Amino acid sequence: MIRLLGFRLLQAAMVALLVGALTFLLMTLLPGDAAYRIAAGRYGYDMVSSAAAEAVRAELNLDQPLLWRFTAWISDLLTLDLGNSLVTGEPVLHMISHELGSSVRLAVGAVALSFLIGPPIGIIAGLRPGGLLDRGLLLLSTATRAIPHFVMGVILVLIFAVSLQLLPSAGHDSFAHSILPTVTLALGLAAVSSRVARDATTAVASSAYYAFGQLKGLGGATVFLCHGLRNIGVPVITYLGVQLVYLIEGVVVVETLFAWPGIGHGLVHAIFHRDLPMVQGTALAMGLLFVLLNTCVDMANHLIDPRRSDA
Repeated sequence: MIRLLGFRLLQAAMVALLVGALTFLLMTLLPGDAAYRIAAGRYGYDMVSSAAAEAVRAELNLDQPLLWRFTAWISDLLTLDLGNSLVTGEPVLHMISHELGSSVRLAVGAVALSFLIGPPIGIIAGLRPGGLLDRGLLLLSTATRAIPHFVMGVILVLIFAVSLQLLPSAGHDSFAHSILPTVTLALGLAAVSSRVARDATTAVASSAYYAFGQLKGLGGATVFLCHGLRNIGVPVITYLGVQLVYLIEGVVVVETLFAWPGIGHGLVHAIFHRDLPMVQGTALAMGLLFVLLNTCVDMANHLIDPRRSDA
């Protein structure tokens, strides 16, 4: 466990360096005048002028060499200072902490809902492979996973917000506003986790130790709880680490689609306005969050793994 935590700490440092370098390079290579876009974000496109752009360029040292600007960001990062937004002037750390709370609330709801939908259906289908539910689950999960986030979100909006008028289409003022974005993320996650749970259940149910538990005279529920559930849980939780990429990618699209004030929505606006410190800080937070969540997945697998001698 200590070796795992040490490796993850090293991985976090590498993520910080690579994310900072890539975002800096990509933002620098974008076409157009960064000073003009930043000035437009501050004053509005109707009020911006060449003089305002030059003032922004001088104020933010945008005329300095690229290596000098990147080195300055790295040195500030070592002191846990992500700088200030070039558009609003607010500390990047403060803005990210506010946005990250909204994103985490949305992501936790999506993961919880996907676990309530996907694995139970997958386990039931895996106990009867080749049955009607198993074939229907394969078709439904494949179709659901193939639909992009923004298409799934638009479909849900058209059904529940436009046609039925049961839920709001966008916003963040109440719990009802979080339902559609949460379901949009959860359906894609549930589609994959259901198939993983189904395959794991099929493998466990056909194993020798599962059959031995039945030969001992144990009831079906007892055999499943004692010899099946933990063995099924390991691949399901392991694949959750892979799904985190899908989740982080989906947050950016879904938050923009539903005007949810999270870190993905903030990243899109920061890129549009060339707010480099905000882009670097947001990308860094998302990268470190991915490392943290993968560490939690590894620790959870370590705890539930039935092969542990103390289990």
